[in-house]
Amino acid sequence: MRKALLLIVLVLLVALPASAQEEMPAFITDSHTACEVDLTGQTITINHFGDISGSFAFITQPLLAGLEDGIAYYNARGGICGAEIVPNNRDTAGDPAQTQAAYDDYSTREDKPDLLVLYSSADSELLRTQLAEDEIPVLISAGSVAGLYGETDEPGWIFATNPLYVDQFGSFCDFAAANAEMYPEPVIGYISWPGAFGQAAFQPDAIAYCESLGIDVIDTPEQFLPTATDITTNVQNLVDAGANILYTNSLASGPAIIAKTIVDLGIEDDVQLAGVNWALDTSVALLGQRTLGSDGLPSTNGLVGSLPFHWYSERQLPGIALILEQAAANERGLTVQNVSYILGWGLVDQYAEIYAQAVNQAGSLEAVDGALIKSVIENINYSPLGLFDFTYAEGMRSVTGNRMAVIQYLNAEMTGPATSAADALLVDTPDGGKLFVPLIVPLTEFAPAPDLRPGMGGME
Repeated sequence: MRKALLLIVLVLLVALPASAQEEMPAFITDSHTACEVDLTGQTITINHFGDISGSFAFITQPLLAGLEDGIAYYNARGGICGAEIVPNNRDTAGDPAQTQAAYDDYSTREDKPDLLVLYSSADSELLRTQLAEDEIPVLISAGSVAGLYGETDEPGWIFATNPLYVDQFGSFCDFAAANAEMYPEPVIGYISWPGAFGQAAFQPDAIAYCESLGIDVIDTPEQFLPTATDITTNVQNLVDAGANILYTNSLASGPAIIAKTIVDLGIEDDVQLAGVNWALDTSVALLGQRTLGSDGLPSTNGLVGSLPFHWYSERQLPGIALILEQAAANERGLTVQNVSYILGWGLVDQYAEIYAQAVNQAGSLEAVDGALIKSVIENINYSPLGLFDFTYAEGMRSVTGNRMAVIQYLNAEMTGPATSAADALLVDTPDGGKLFVPLIVPLTEFAPAPDLRPGMGGME
């Protein structure tokens, strides 16, 4: 009955005549700064580039879908103060040389962008100094200390829309320390990809913070490539060193192969998998189904990590309800409905608010430049579609709100998480297979993550 009612609702939503959908919902218009300048006939471009065909593809391709759907929705309802929103992007395949070439192209155009979107910590570290010199601010859903603050710990022109990865590591340690029944003698082994993103959380201040809470962190991290198919030795090394928690700053295939290895080694009752916000994602929950645990549920069942924004399960929130409605209308399947699809919608709404404020201050779109956009972002206090708090404390280049959550799978009654394969909901897939329906369940309320930038220590 629930399925039938949901289907009827979705059909009605999709079948509404276009004219009935031309008004922007009040929850959006009421939250936006009122436009004082009519930009009808002009365009505002969302310029973005990064890896959409390499290791990050599971995350970035849904981002493109979210941007596409969000832009179409907003343009059908007046765009940004009347201006049409136009996307412009380039695939760098994760190659630093291509990233540099893309930036050289964008930054030397006659109509140089006054705002860019990047995807990865490595790109932010590569371009940090150049962006400051060219006065081009950036929004990014990443958070390495080097990318946001550089070697001199100075806040730059790059603004992360999730907490720093070191801060997220600290949030997990707070959670572990507060839940002794789950982690009676916690020892963390860090296992992740090499490079700026994979190693971003394994920093001295974060390690010291965790150990100040009584949580031991093994001195030597284990690293494996995104293309690795066997990481048994890496996992066994950490377990032999005493680890009963494995923490990863990887995404998609990264957490999935760690979960698989834990199951294959028969240590799933003794070792907890945890990770960064990208580990708490639909892509991981789907990839984890390739290996089943002793309870018959996917290997990623029980993975704990950060969830610094609202999720699909919170459909009582108007922003989430809108995204779910539009995902259905645009026939976006489960593989697309991940964290980045949400963030794509959030980016469109962020642009709408940022440019409304900037144009109001400048008096025209032509008068807006990177310095003004940077000033707007530094002083903004906004929640894109109600998904997360988009605001920065003085000198900060990342948002701070975070909470912990867990990957689970829906039970057959659709009333909560399954306890085993026996009571799990399985749905048919187009290829004739069966699919567990992933859930991401919040475990805590939103709270500021500890500030673990170098020298801060999170212990004020």
